[in-house]
Amino acid sequence: MSNVVPVRRFNTTFDHVNVDYDWEYKAVWVNLKYPGRPCMTRALLHDVDQVQREVKELAEQGYKNGDENRMRYQVLTSSLPGVFNLGGDLAHFIDLIKRRDRQGLLDYATSCIDILFPSSQGYGIPFTTITLVQGEALGGGFEAALSSNVLVAEEGATFGFPETVFGMFPGMGALSFLSRKLAPALAKRIVASGKVYSAAELYEMGVVDVLAPAGEGRQAVINYIRHQQTRENGFVCLDKVMDQINPVTYQELMNITTLWVDAALDLTDKNLRLMSYLVNAQERRWNAEEETTQQVAG
Repeated sequence: MSNVVPVRRFNTTFDHVNVDYDWEYKAVWVNLKYPGRPCMTRALLHDVDQVQREVKELAEQGYKNGDENRMRYQVLTSSLPGVFNLGGDLAHFIDLIKRRDRQGLLDYATSCIDILFPSSQGYGIPFTTITLVQGEALGGGFEAALSSNVLVAEEGATFGFPETVFGMFPGMGALSFLSRKLAPALAKRIVASGKVYSAAELYEMGVVDVLAPAGEGRQAVINYIRHQQTRENGFVCLDKVMDQINPVTYQELMNITTLWVDAALDLTDKNLRLMSYLVNAQERRWNAEEETTQQVAG
């Protein structure tokens, strides 16, 4: 077993993130936690942004100093069994749309881009970002997973973009990141379908990089890191080549995000009712699971 201990560099206690450092494998584990509905709230985005800034600072410092023991991997996962992330904060979207708050929508979307883009670039140094999905990853949760350099998923994990159900599209990088792995037409088909895909289906397509047996996702991440460490120079160069062949730029993501904001403001009352229905369904499910957990604990 690897030696996972809290990162002493992180002096702040976060409500939505637990941070652990695996000294043996030079990896920081960023575990999402959810006091409420497991979606991309502003509070969650704030905490992840703060963690990323410190990870970037530590990794850059070690790289510039030529430290052989520097941080080289970041693993994003969820501490909530069965759920990675259910996507954007739809209740917040509905409120902003009803108030015609374009700047509020743009600020929210930009905060997502400001997290996803650095992750996709490995913070601009030889550094590998990994996402481990062990449950549901929908909408913005799926986008977050796609933004990492490596996507590891357990059998039984599911992925999808429900946005088309209520007249929207995933606007924070879905098509950009999917198109790095797939033909653009196939990426569009996945987004437009509204279908929920299994981890096995996406592994066959090439979207999921490592498919792990149920319950063995963390070990699969460790195995991947161990394998990469013995061939690190080649993997780093391969990532650089892929970035050259099919780059994703910050400006591209922002241009798409602007289209997303405009589309959100064009939603009809019927679209908003469908969005509200999805929020209520998530709330009912979340409350039921919370009650079950409390009964088991009691």
